[in-house]
Amino acid sequence: MPQALPLVVRELGGEGAPVLVLHGLLGSSRNWQSAGAEIASRGFRVSAVDLRNHGASPWDDDCSYAALAVDVAELITRRFGGPVHLVGHSMGGKAAMRLVMDRPRLVSRLTVVDVAPRDYSNRLLTEFIAMASLELASVTSRKDADARLAATVPDWGLRQFILTNLGQDGSGRWRWTVNREALTRSLPAILANPLALGETWGGPTRFIRGGKSGYVRDEDLAAIRTQFPSADVVTLPESGHNPHFDARGGFVDAVVN
Repeated sequence: MPQALPLVVRELGGEGAPVLVLHGLLGSSRNWQSAGAEIASRGFRVSAVDLRNHGASPWDDDCSYAALAVDVAELITRRFGGPVHLVGHSMGGKAAMRLVMDRPRLVSRLTVVDVAPRDYSNRLLTEFIAMASLELASVTSRKDADARLAATVPDWGLRQFILTNLGQDGSGRWRWTVNREALTRSLPAILANPLALGETWGGPTRFIRGGKSGYVRDEDLAAIRTQFPSADVVTLPESGHNPHFDARGGFVDAVVN
């Protein structure tokens, strides 16, 4: 079993039943501040974590879903002392699926955001190629980094997302705040199905998908309902892969209702 790492937690406010949010690949707890505050306003205590190799949490070569699940299970046990409503987006959704199979009593309700229990193609390779191409030693500012990435990543929004992972150390040198090397090596495992055939969790489950995303296809619904027999699926028609940004009102309604 992987060794649990102590994850950094961001409290997003509220009181009541605990809701714990797991971000996606190259994301962090910061991505969830606005949506988390809205969920908290509905009467919940909302927390978000930085998963291993992301944000301010520790780094390790093991990026497997088993390892991510162990980290979150340890956090739930230590911080909450009982089951939580677990919300996972993309990679975080896969980690959440793995956790409910391994430690089902730690989750009272599962919400999986725009990802299915299946393998995905290596469409994320663009981001990692762009990050590897950036010579950090010669970067003078975030604006300079943005200009250098433009040749590899012409899409402005995608560049800004990548650059959320660029920071400075105590000496002012630019560095990636994610463990780029370990994540790059682990991409095949991250893109793979986190579940084995025959694994099921019967607790209350909701899959939220973006109507413009394509991450959760109609043909994925049978597998979802086989492995999560209590699951329902909510589609937000105007949303892409990030419904907590693209359709926040509908997303929050789908999480809390």
